[in-house]
Amino acid sequence: MTHFTGKVAVVTGAASGIGRALAVELGRRGAKVAICDVDTDGLAETQRLVAATGADVKSDRLDVAEREQVLVYADAVKEHFGRVNLVFNNAGIAFTGNVDEMGFKDIERIMDVDFWGVVNGTKAFLPALIESGDGHVVNISSVFGLFAMPTQSAYNAAKFAVRGFTESLRQEMLLSDHRVKVTCVHPGGIKTNIARNAGAAESRDQKELAHSFDKLARTSPEKAAKIILRGVERGKARVLVGMDAVMFDKIIRITGPGYQRLFARVGHRSGL
Repeated sequence: MTHFTGKVAVVTGAASGIGRALAVELGRRGAKVAICDVDTDGLAETQRLVAATGADVKSDRLDVAEREQVLVYADAVKEHFGRVNLVFNNAGIAFTGNVDEMGFKDIERIMDVDFWGVVNGTKAFLPALIESGDGHVVNISSVFGLFAMPTQSAYNAAKFAVRGFTESLRQEMLLSDHRVKVTCVHPGGIKTNIARNAGAAESRDQKELAHSFDKLARTSPEKAAKIILRGVERGKARVLVGMDAVMFDKIIRITGPGYQRLFARVGHRSGL
């Protein structure tokens, strides 16, 4: 028996990376798992891996930016399993470019998926989580929800927004009679495809950007999933994933707004 045995867990963005690793690890720990993503090929592989653990798994294509789809999906998951205990709002995309290089549509797309996707998933499933009497919302922000970096304004905006939204929700659940826990997750450099699949302004070399990210990514998705689930088991408000996330958190606490000049210099030397 584990903390997750018999519980129903929903994982968005489950076709690869942290989402896939979470789904598989939840299956290993005895959960029933609902997985979704826009990448149907990747999702099929995740379904196979989760099923191999012996877990009951439901797989669906879903664009978390499409609110009506998410609302219908939430009802379908509850109807299929009878209840929902945990939601991992993990789906996300990235885009690199200075503010003056990006179009409005570029920024809007990041916000639609990375912020509104989290809001949609939270709002759609919250009634079922409350009804379960044992609910947990786990929203994936980023270290870029702790500090800002040049060329990442849209991603920063979305991830800061996820942090604020999630921390406010946690307080609301603490003040209410609802037995719903809330956790905000801040992964550092994780070895996933997010950088290779990211968009970029026309003046940017996307392959070089992805290569640079890969050199900094030190934590495997599997290790990240175990760290996240340990935090969920403990009901933690905030989970930092990776030593880089822990280090950055300490730097921000020590330097305050002073980190901005420091990181701007680092960004300049890195060619951002």
